[in-house]
Amino acid sequence: MTAVTEELVPFLINNIPHAILVILVLFLSFVMVKDFYRGLRKPFLEPDQWKSLQLVDKKFLTHNTRRFRFVLPHEDQQLGLPVGQHITIKAALPDGTEIMRPYTPTSEGYQRGYVDFVIKVYPQGRMTQAMDILEIGDSLLFKGPKGRFQYAPRGKRAYGMLAGGTGITPMYQLMQAVLKDPNDPTKLSLIFANVSEDDILLREEIDDLAARNPDRLSVYYVLNEANAEWTGGKGFITADMIQMYLPAPADDVAVVRCGPLPMMEAMKGHLNTLGYSVEQQFQF
Repeated sequence: MTAVTEELVPFLINNIPHAILVILVLFLSFVMVKDFYRGLRKPFLEPDQWKSLQLVDKKFLTHNTRRFRFVLPHEDQQLGLPVGQHITIKAALPDGTEIMRPYTPTSEGYQRGYVDFVIKVYPQGRMTQAMDILEIGDSLLFKGPKGRFQYAPRGKRAYGMLAGGTGITPMYQLMQAVLKDPNDPTKLSLIFANVSEDDILLREEIDDLAARNPDRLSVYYVLNEANAEWTGGKGFITADMIQMYLPAPADDVAVVRCGPLPMMEAMKGHLNTLGYSVEQQFQF
């Protein structure tokens, strides 16, 4: 062993642990600083300013339903949408006309880096047709949040939910918010109306939530066009269905509804008849 080696070995033995400790401290400091600034990252949405997002994924869920994923400017950025509120999306039609529609994302509110929308494409729907022809890399304009619904964790003992068609999206957002906390005692009851079984949006996701939270979420599907094998509700949502599957009127209960306007008018009538006060009802 040379003289240099004889001097180097004790030096390394004595100093490597200190060097490792210094590196570890620096690494932990970097992680803490990164997490600190990540928490300070300003949410994407601004209520009075249109902002552009790029489409990065488009998935066909059914023959007429798509999931659109738009990427946020920063991978650690949140959208900034409170539970139960919505976004206005602006698109340009082929003739240059601009069109705007409100939508509720299906991705969770605390999701970072991207936002998802599940949208049913209608033959005569100008906005959904405009979105359906989007290609990866195309962009749309977004503004928000908007809405009067104020969700407070554990603010209600129970929520009843009445949804029709694409009106399920704010309900799904509410379900995600409540069920993400395993200690939240809030009960959720959903009646979800559709034309046919193929039209049920987010069914797999909803059934999964119900299966994982059987004591906290109950779901009752109603079909206007049901086959002989269908075991759920048939026809339209009735007052009897609401009385059977939703929580009874109480000060610590809220019933929220979203769907086609004629359905909403009918649901309002049923709820009034059953004794739900104006304060216990909310329409998205």
